[in-house]
Amino acid sequence: MPRTARPEFPPPALITDTADLDALCTRLRTQSFVTVDTEFMRERTYWPELCVVQLAGETEVAVVDALAPGLDLAPLGALLADTAVEKVFHAARQDIEIFVLRFGDVPRPLFDTQVAAMVAGFGDQVGYDSLVSALTGGHIDKAHRFSDWAARPLSPAQITYAAADVTHLRRVYERLRARLEKDGRLEWVAEEMGVLADPATYRPDPELMWERLRPRTTNRRMLGLLRAITAWREREAQRANIPRSRMLKDETLLELAATAPETPEQLARARGITRGFAEGRIGASLLAAVAEARALPEEALPAVPSSRDGLRPSPALVSLLKVLLAAKCEQHHVAPKLVASSDDIDRIAAEESPDLPVLHGWRQEVFGADAQALKQGRIALGVEGKRIRLIAVPG
Repeated sequence: MPRTARPEFPPPALITDTADLDALCTRLRTQSFVTVDTEFMRERTYWPELCVVQLAGETEVAVVDALAPGLDLAPLGALLADTAVEKVFHAARQDIEIFVLRFGDVPRPLFDTQVAAMVAGFGDQVGYDSLVSALTGGHIDKAHRFSDWAARPLSPAQITYAAADVTHLRRVYERLRARLEKDGRLEWVAEEMGVLADPATYRPDPELMWERLRPRTTNRRMLGLLRAITAWREREAQRANIPRSRMLKDETLLELAATAPETPEQLARARGITRGFAEGRIGASLLAAVAEARALPEEALPAVPSSRDGLRPSPALVSLLKVLLAAKCEQHHVAPKLVASSDDIDRIAAEESPDLPVLHGWRQEVFGADAQALKQGRIALGVEGKRIRLIAVPG
């Protein structure tokens, strides 16, 4: 059964002209909020290729063909920057990355219904289709989820599919917001928007990308080589606009950091590197990065990532804290993943005074304070019926 827009919406308008886009965005800037979604392609590129932008106001919905010849998206940028209009997304991170790249900043203010749903107790990273079904009774047809959005012309079915996302999103937002306002949790959502609203979230530093590989070594020279090679890959992938893994795979980076090749012949021995690559311009550039890292003085090498291996938490205490987390999140109807991660639990169990988000703000009220009390022996866990309850331990 195909998705349809809300009955009160007219058929979606296809925007391919700058004047029409300007008129649409001018009307939408009179709204208190607008729902936004994008369709993009990224399988063969480093940078996402924006293909379609979907927008819905109170009584109209439009599909903007971002690839239409001559279309200037400046009116869209002005709408996204208008702080009088809240921009509503679901699972916003990739959409926002596209807009930061295109317009230089995050849409402001913004509201992510996936985050809001976790605050409202719908579970960890609830899917859009599940949320639509739970809050509106609507149905999401996934038939065009993997369409080639760069192909033109867009089909009527693609346009209907794209428009339905933002029309359903209006009702999802309205009902979620009312629920959170009733429960006094809108500030919780605003706090979670902090990371999404920071442009730095979408501009990874090439010099820090090596940390994602989690190297298992304490050899600072090897870490310096890995930092240099990983930063080189990031910049080359950006320059060539290809996925970083197509430039070099992670395991190849780790091998090169360990072997520190000095010649094209040595470089070509690494897995995933052809002789043509090693002997060409790109290979020469990579070898230069390796040589530069090899020449770094000791004080310029990265520090060994802090390890908590020596602070092994008690498995029993970790298990108790996880039970407490589940119980407190059940009580407060909030997703556990939003409150504390497994790493947070390990650190609470192992460290004396860890500085963690879970020990501040609303998370401290929901879980952090009781977690510390449990660790310090001031409370215990019991069972009452089918629920976990907290028992005060006499001092």
